[in-house]
Amino acid sequence: MSLKNQVATALAAVADPAGGPGGGDVVSSGRAAGIVVKDDGQAGLVLAVDGLDRTTAERLQAAVEAAVKRVPGVTAARIILTADRTSAPASAARPAASTVPGIRKLVAVASGKGGVGKSTVAANLAFALARAGQAAGLLDADIHGPSVPTLLGITGRARVENDRLQPESRHGIKALSMGMMTDPNKAIVWRGPMASSALVQMVEQCDWGALDVLVIDLPPGTGDVQLTLAQKLKPDGAVIVSTPQDLALIDARRAVAMFNDVGVRVLGVVENMAGYACPACGHVSDPFGHGGAEAEAATMGVPFMGRIPLQMNVREAADAGQPIRGDTAAIFDEIAAGVIATVGL
Repeated sequence: MSLKNQVATALAAVADPAGGPGGGDVVSSGRAAGIVVKDDGQAGLVLAVDGLDRTTAERLQAAVEAAVKRVPGVTAARIILTADRTSAPASAARPAASTVPGIRKLVAVASGKGGVGKSTVAANLAFALARAGQAAGLLDADIHGPSVPTLLGITGRARVENDRLQPESRHGIKALSMGMMTDPNKAIVWRGPMASSALVQMVEQCDWGALDVLVIDLPPGTGDVQLTLAQKLKPDGAVIVSTPQDLALIDARRAVAMFNDVGVRVLGVVENMAGYACPACGHVSDPFGHGGAEAEAATMGVPFMGRIPLQMNVREAADAGQPIRGDTAAIFDEIAAGVIATVGL
């Protein structure tokens, strides 16, 4: 039996405090999902605590963590907690499909400020969702600074067939960017309403086909494009990307507040550029600090989804237009598992 299956068996012995339609344990009820076990024995999963008070949720988390750690071969356990912040009854749950025909779910990736690696996170989240079996797409909504063509190795212009834009297919996902429609050597000097209109057109007038999830890489900040996305496209959730230092966290706070104000569920916070391991000596340093985004997520009451290290292979993969490989890819697989469980894919 694989280590992953052993973990699932161990979790099946943990009772669900609220029962559930599928059974009395956390696996059959669907409360524990997205189990991932790395080669080094680190196990991760998503634990939904909807409908539980704080004390019960904490006890359940402790029981789940203990059950996982008891499995021989497991070296560490990481539990991602998710819950519906609105506490809406089942009858008021969001519809199974997004407002865009053919696309089941829309997930925005945002940051309060630029320079935190948001586009790299968005692209590799889309890759991880595809690895998990989802039909995934990636829309680069950063009109003024499109990065997706470089991240996916796309050099040509977008094609138009039957008056509809045609996305490019790369590494198992479909992608579209304003960078595929403009001269890369010229600046896109548009006012907010023009950029917002372009975003809606790229979503609604593109031949995406049937997608389980479209990841939308938003520009940094809290302006017109973000508001247009929330009001017209109604995404199923937003992932906030930040580096650990206080300067970035201030703006991440604003991004979370904006999505809460416009009624978009914040799925969680990802801490990027978290720790650098010297390839020569192995010493780990924290040029941007450590744990700031995780602590801030706890303060804001939103899930902490994962920590992406500052590594040479991340930069090399981005410049080469390739998905990240190795241990860092496994971290994105955990983050994707959290997204899948939370938005109902």
